[in-house]
Amino acid sequence: MSTANGSGLRRDELAAFLRSRRARLRPGDAGLPEGIGRRTPGLRRQEVAQLAGMSIDYYIRLEQRRGPHPSRQVLLALARALMLNRDEREYLFRIAGENPPATAGPSREVTAGVRHLIDSMVETPAYVVDAKYDVLAWNRLATYFVGDLTAVPEFDRNTIRWMFRRPANDQHWEDADAVRFARSSVADLRAAYGRYPGDLGIEELVTELLASSSWFAELWADHDVEVRRRIVKRVAHPEVGPLEFECQVLHLADSDQRMIVYVAEPGSATHDTFRRLGGRADLPAA
Repeated sequence: MSTANGSGLRRDELAAFLRSRRARLRPGDAGLPEGIGRRTPGLRRQEVAQLAGMSIDYYIRLEQRRGPHPSRQVLLALARALMLNRDEREYLFRIAGENPPATAGPSREVTAGVRHLIDSMVETPAYVVDAKYDVLAWNRLATYFVGDLTAVPEFDRNTIRWMFRRPANDQHWEDADAVRFARSSVADLRAAYGRYPGDLGIEELVTELLASSSWFAELWADHDVEVRRRIVKRVAHPEVGPLEFECQVLHLADSDQRMIVYVAEPGSATHDTFRRLGGRADLPAA
């Protein structure tokens, strides 16, 4: 059972967490020489203390469930030294009896691996959005659905803005799937609004849409909060006609981004259309 003091510090859990995070790192991960004579995997205690800018004695006492309550500055230094991700950093602060620091804004950096993945999906439209729904990357086939974004200013590559540019009385909103898709997207945006308090980009988008779209304002006032998941979409495409596919939303945990993938049922007419379009040579470059 974990012990805690009046400040909310859970010493046993903090000590165990620090030891486990230290054990998973190799010196090379932190830019330190590998050295010789290591009997156990992971960083040594003195190496963590060095990376965090604290005394080895202080760090040892933390791992031994002793010593003073660590300050926020100490916790931030430990998070950096142990290369904690966002969830791990939040957990570290919680078990130390502190409120986690404010989360940075939505990440806009798409890794090379994610770009290679969507580019390899030549018969499946796919694109990547951040938590605000700005489109960050897309493959060639996705241009049939999001357009040639190289011709769109970066600030305007936002799928929720595009969605609510349609007036509330547009025939598009008579489709139940379109309404469900809009509700889900707004609920996901509100979840991001809560994860990134004070983020200027999200606040400006919400303010803009509240002023320009009565339908968005109505949905926003419902206060639904939901991380978006799969949904079936039916699209009357102006060039290739009716399409039906699953809109799969794959969460990229490290960046809080989403990969939107349009998955057609194998052997369906939509699948054949995607395959035909993917083989065309005149698609815009992604």
